[in-house]
Amino acid sequence: MTDPGGGEFRSGFVAVFGRPNVGKSTLVNALVGRKVSIVSDHPQTTRRRITGVVSMEGCQIVLLDLPGFQKPFDSLTRRMQTTVDDALGEVDAALVLLNASETFGAGDRYITQAVARAGLPAVVVLNKVDLVDGPTLDVKLREARDLCGGDVLPVSAVRRDGLPDVLARLTSAVPPGPVYFPEGQLSDQPLELLVAELIREQALRLTRDEVPHAVAAEVGSITERTDRPLVEIEASLIVETESQKAIVVGKGGRVIKAVGSGARHEIEAILGVQVFLDLRVKVRKRWRRDDRYIERLL
Repeated sequence: MTDPGGGEFRSGFVAVFGRPNVGKSTLVNALVGRKVSIVSDHPQTTRRRITGVVSMEGCQIVLLDLPGFQKPFDSLTRRMQTTVDDALGEVDAALVLLNASETFGAGDRYITQAVARAGLPAVVVLNKVDLVDGPTLDVKLREARDLCGGDVLPVSAVRRDGLPDVLARLTSAVPPGPVYFPEGQLSDQPLELLVAELIREQALRLTRDEVPHAVAAEVGSITERTDRPLVEIEASLIVETESQKAIVVGKGGRVIKAVGSGARHEIEAILGVQVFLDLRVKVRKRWRRDDRYIERLL
């Protein structure tokens, strides 16, 4: 296949690897140019594979935002790590993220070595360079090059610095191939799952360290009104205990109202129409150990 400029069209699937909270989702959103993955400073924010599509002249890069590498401790985290492990054998290239604001450790070494063992072309990025000064950045770049045995690109996903260099390297890393997604499609994520993730993002933001790992979101229905431009959504936040429910609801319902308001604004920005969100909180004990329920959520 050729591109409009007469060259050979390139395309491929690129897995985004890194420890939890290195900024994978922020970078994917920045490269795609729209939110396709939710963002939080809590580990385990990304629980499943999220696809983000970057279409350029002569190239299409399909980014797979993955959960962070971690040691599984329940059904949920086992499934998350399996998603990461499987990606090593399914993609054309890897985008590996390191955190400039933290000390590199065993997790970073494990990831870079796993990608090398898989024989994948890899683009290594040192993210969050906006959080360190110049001398520290020089040191971190040297350490990162020693760690991965190759070149490292300094990037700030939040400030969108260094993104053209990342895209240029990824274009070189993927093979000649077809157009996988039509022009204008930025993800293959079903609307119900995207809405659920946007709701969970707000719950993570507002409950801080109190319930983030135990909270999930599930959409019951999405209905587009025919009499006026309005989408009605019924959804639930799922927690494991009554005490967690009390935290998510908040005194006088303040927290759940704030979650709903924040999520509604995010959903409206994507759908382009007014949204009515009916949001409840439900208790489902030990849901993170329930394989069937996790399958339904993810």
